[in-house]
Amino acid sequence: MVKYEKEIRFIFYASSIFICYFMFGILQEKITRGKYGGETFTCALSLVLIQCLVNFTFAQILMVSWKHEKDTTRTIYYFSSALTYLLAMVCSVMALQWVNYPTQVVGKAAKPIPVMILGVLLGRKKYPLRKYLFVFLIVLGIILFMYKDQPEKSVGNSQGIGIGEVLLLLSLTMDGLTGAVQERIKSESSPTAYSMMLNTNWWSAIISASGVLLTGEIFKFVTFVNHHPEIIIYLIVFALMGALGQLFIFFMVAEFGPLPCSVVTTTRKFFTVLASIILFGNVLSQRQWLGALLVFNGLFLDIFYSREKASPAKSAINK
Repeated sequence: MVKYEKEIRFIFYASSIFICYFMFGILQEKITRGKYGGETFTCALSLVLIQCLVNFTFAQILMVSWKHEKDTTRTIYYFSSALTYLLAMVCSVMALQWVNYPTQVVGKAAKPIPVMILGVLLGRKKYPLRKYLFVFLIVLGIILFMYKDQPEKSVGNSQGIGIGEVLLLLSLTMDGLTGAVQERIKSESSPTAYSMMLNTNWWSAIISASGVLLTGEIFKFVTFVNHHPEIIIYLIVFALMGALGQLFIFFMVAEFGPLPCSVVTTTRKFFTVLASIILFGNVLSQRQWLGALLVFNGLFLDIFYSREKASPAKSAINK
């Protein structure tokens, strides 16, 4: 049991991320696409601010409850991580104005690639060649699996596609920068997951609060909640699921690094869609079965290789 303790923790963190963000996604859909007396909730920046504030509060409670070492991470790193994290979310949401959701999912499936590239360029991280191959298999499998869901009618619609693709590219770039900054934080100061969560969300809340105030969205949000108070319970549970999910994400980043975390969060949607297909008895096409096979092979090979090479990799880093 002790021998596989690290693998067990990885599986526990990954499973917790899957469950929390599955509920998170359902509630996000309910909040943003639900009808409230004929109205829809459009205060996206306020939603992000609520999430950041709850995450910060949750992390603050954890910091008080457990002993922890002093965090020596430079403030500029946390500010940069928070800024790129928020920009990635904003660009991804804005892209939906020009591209459909399946296109966004396909684009965001490539997230591990910029995380690896910018992790090497900015985070001074080194990956073996086989690691690149395994991540490429996972990304290719997700693209093959999800691309089937894109409506054929949307293929001929070129209006604004260029802008949407640029926004997705910017979102991926911001994801990569976030991973690179987190890799630098992990290598230089190795803060605890609680500390990373606390400081990242503190700066994220400041930045998003500034945006809400400067755009005047705060008044729109207050008016909407006053007219439809039933949304409050959805916002609370949504924020709590997000806080728990992010806690496990920071656990994974602090212990395993941003790339494994990126792989887990990227494949989360894949497994959710796969589970729904199995439960509802839908038939997979040959392309989707090939995609599923590539994803499983990439994941199993990566887990097996990482466990086999754990000691040499650690020695290489120490050198």
